[in-house]
Amino acid sequence: MLDFPNAKINLGLYIISKRPDGFHNLQSCFYPVKWCDALEILPAAEERFDITGLPVPGNPDTNLCLKAYKLLQQDFNLPPVHMHLYKVIPMGAGLGGGSADAAFTLKILNKQFELNLTEDALEEYARQLGSDCAFFIRNKPVIATEKGDVFTPTDLDLSGYTCVVVYPGIHITTAEAYGNAKPEQPTCHMDMLLKQDVKVWRDVLKNDFEDALFPKYPELGQIKEKLYAAGAVYASMTGSGSAVYGLFKEKPAALLFPDHYTLWKGLL
Repeated sequence: MLDFPNAKINLGLYIISKRPDGFHNLQSCFYPVKWCDALEILPAAEERFDITGLPVPGNPDTNLCLKAYKLLQQDFNLPPVHMHLYKVIPMGAGLGGGSADAAFTLKILNKQFELNLTEDALEEYARQLGSDCAFFIRNKPVIATEKGDVFTPTDLDLSGYTCVVVYPGIHITTAEAYGNAKPEQPTCHMDMLLKQDVKVWRDVLKNDFEDALFPKYPELGQIKEKLYAAGAVYASMTGSGSAVYGLFKEKPAALLFPDHYTLWKGLL
């Protein structure tokens, strides 16, 4: 069975407070985009996991796809499978690609082996794998709170906007991003900010990680300004970086970035 785990962008991200468990409470809007990996899972005589495409750092045995499989295997005695992940979404970019791969593993296994798990049940499994994994079960725009794993549906619809995502090849770990961030209570709830016209988001909707990371990585701020110069109505870093995106109502002008940057463009 083949499926295509997709990325997400953050429309605003507020780091509210440090939690006793070491995580942070946050407030953000998660919005799916169509930049996708490919994940195929087939029955097999013995367990096997392959990764092609972009190189994935670390031990493959600790990959979230395998962890997702093991999670269901222990509860449902799943037979061996051959999983092949073709990696396209950059890592350390704030796009949630690894989380999407894990969530889609759960969804594929649920269908393939007719486990009949509800979306609520799949979300509970996904929360055991990572804070934003559960978002990709339903894969619809939400306001995310607490660790980024408690969701409130939103009727925000950006259909017709073109999204341009620019990844400059800088891998930013979650620990690095949060290590320099300063928690602060937002003055207005995310849902109220998103109800304003997209044209004013530039002045009211922010990603708190930008304050921590732009001074250290000046090219991130330069990408954001370049997207605005090309006609973006809103631009921001996504997640804890380092990808920066722009939303365009009209077809964007030609965008020139260094050859080692990765660009993705598509309709929302």
